[in-house]
Amino acid sequence: MILLLDVGNTQIFGGVVLETKPDDIIFSFRKSTNSSSSSDELGLFLKSVLQENNLNPNQIKKIGICSVVPGTMHSLKGACQKYFKITPFVLQAGVKTGLKIKYRNPIEVGADRIANAIAVANLYPNKSAVIIDLGTATTFCALTEEKEYLGGAIVPGLRISMEALESRTAKLPSVEIVKPELACGRSTIESIQSGLYFSHLGAMKEMVNLYQKEVFNGEKPLVVATGGFSRLFADAQLFDAEIPNLVLFGLHLAIQMNED
Repeated sequence: MILLLDVGNTQIFGGVVLETKPDDIIFSFRKSTNSSSSSDELGLFLKSVLQENNLNPNQIKKIGICSVVPGTMHSLKGACQKYFKITPFVLQAGVKTGLKIKYRNPIEVGADRIANAIAVANLYPNKSAVIIDLGTATTFCALTEEKEYLGGAIVPGLRISMEALESRTAKLPSVEIVKPELACGRSTIESIQSGLYFSHLGAMKEMVNLYQKEVFNGEKPLVVATGGFSRLFADAQLFDAEIPNLVLFGLHLAIQMNED
């Protein structure tokens, strides 16, 4: 079995796959990200979460890490080595990805964005795509049919936007992030929920339209969504596919590419 870890700003998203079935997550979990966690805390958590779900930690043969939080890496690597006796694969600059990175400085591209692009290039060969990852931040990535990673955009995610309203205003409360029934809210809570949802939906539609004109010669790209908030927009008729485990699938593919 292979343990895959996507370390985001808010949560660590983990999953276990069988080596022969890279797109089949047999178990997944989430843990709050804490950059001050020790290697022992992380190692004990990883072993216990596997054991509590009837998976034998001793059967983990490989570990892959995709992280946008540098402060966690030392402890996480130490946890893998101490508790699993495995030196983890880290998706970072210099490893094989199968992509042509067209960013001005390729080192700047987040590992999660690269993992998503690897997965989409494999799942939809010879297709141009816009990948939208709705997490702590909402990221947009443009990928050509020749597997060229062109770049994209980064905007504050839904939760960041909600927390900004709460912290920077005197009377606006924290609200549950849900799809509102109407755009015109009839209460403060409904108005915030409407603003969060429809402003984000509008931004996604506009970004896809701009990419279609700017980089895809007017041809409509495939739109693939992932991330914790992607299901909130599942019926908005914007996405061609919504794949919650996209980053883990891409990370597993990267491990396979770098085994040669």
